Amino acid sequence: MTLLIVGATGTLGRQVTRRALDQGYEVRCLVRSQKRAAFLKEWGAQLVSGNLLDPETLDDALEGVTAVIDAATARATDSLSNKKIDWEGKLNLVAAMQRASIDRYVFFSILDSEKFPDVPLMNIKCCFEKYLAESDLKYTILRPAGFMQGLIGQYAIPILEGQSVWLTGQTAPIAFMDTIDIAKFAVRALEVSDTERQSFPVVGTRAWGAQDIIKLCERCSDKTAKVTTVPLGLVRGLGKFLRFFQWSWNIADRLAFTEVMATGRELNASMDEVYQTFDLDVGEMSTLEDYMQEYFSRILKKLKEVEMAQAKQKKKKKKKKTDRTYPKF
Repeated sequence: MTLLIVGATGTLGRQVTRRALDQGYEVRCLVRSQKRAAFLKEWGAQLVSGNLLDPETLDDALEGVTAVIDAATARATDSLSNKKIDWEGKLNLVAAMQRASIDRYVFFSILDSEKFPDVPLMNIKCCFEKYLAESDLKYTILRPAGFMQGLIGQYAIPILEGQSVWLTGQTAPIAFMDTIDIAKFAVRALEVSDTERQSFPVVGTRAWGAQDIIKLCERCSDKTAKVTTVPLGLVRGLGKFLRFFQWSWNIADRLAFTEVMATGRELNASMDEVYQTFDLDVGEMSTLEDYMQEYFSRILKKLKEVEMAQAKQKKKKKKKKTDRTYPKF
């Protein structure tokens, strides 16, 4: 089976690529920049240049492909809007798949997207889910709540560097999952016919609130976090202001996620039936405790090595200086 993976250079897409290759699939990655995606080629994937907004490039990329796993989504720093990439781009992709007679499609949405029509990206994901339901595709929709990888920049690094962790007044607990584990579900879906034309939550073993994550990071790093609380109204106001400028629309859309946090409701779902359907073992999935412990252990070890190297270099320089100051006779 030949897979086309879209969004393969992203946080989730690269893990899907790695998993598919490890499982023996022939993997082709649609990329906008061959240079940026060079690491995927080193892993063994074939790179094809293309763009979701350029339909002609999709026809070439899909030639000989059996199934598509789509992990593409607009980043906050992208010049193109969520609507362009996550709606128009997806419609182009599906149309190209239909022209190529490819009907197996794995799509990543967001858990509870239907409950937040005022959050642009979640509304687009919800609308595209409905579009798929009306199509003839053998789709599988996976609905993560959040990636553990995203917590590194939000919590772990600021705590390590003694910087502030920024929070809004109220936060909703979220069942974060490691993208390595989410990738297992994506690739496994291709092997399980019961996943076709179905939607599944893909979430971690428990939901974590912001304060719980901070305490976990403090315990793993042996450091005390500096927490700065930002009024929700201020974040909302900033989001509205950024919508005046096209270059900042994606940032404004990300700030709209504060509306999810403001509800205080858990972003979580039962995974019992999901594990049974996919025939995967929950015991093989990472917990947030294990993920953070491994991250901090690795980083703290690296920092210690750097400090030792700097101390050694400083001692060496001091010795050279002493030898020059006090020559031997």
